[in-house]
Amino acid sequence: MKLTVFFDAPFWVGVVEKADGNQVKACRHVFGSEPKDADVLEFVQTLMMPLIELVSQSAEAACAPARRVNPKRLARLVAREMQLQGISSQSQEALRLELESRKKERTHRSREQREALKEKKRSIRMQKKKDKHKGR
Repeated sequence: MKLTVFFDAPFWVGVVEKADGNQVKACRHVFGSEPKDADVLEFVQTLMMPLIELVSQSAEAACAPARRVNPKRLARLVAREMQLQGISSQSQEALRLELESRKKERTHRSREQREALKEKKRSIRMQKKKDKHKGR
């Protein structure tokens, strides 16, 4: 699991990435103003796990075979990763998939509401027509 906190436009954003084998799940949390260490710690302890469990979509990730790494190389890799800003492409893909699935759900739900409203208006209109001709 990996948490990346960075500045994105007017807000500070945290991206949580969870890798399970060759699947990557990612979710985004907006901190707002610059988070203090206590805010980040509270997020990690209380909100991070339930937030990542809500994610339903995941992206494919290429796994490198696990092998022993030279300590100097490992130090260089860690330093390089610390200098990188932003989020990985796999987590961006996972976030995109999650947003697409939410969008589909929202459009489906709004379409159903719109159709239900049309049906209700139609039934009211038909009832008014029946009431008009009731006395004849």
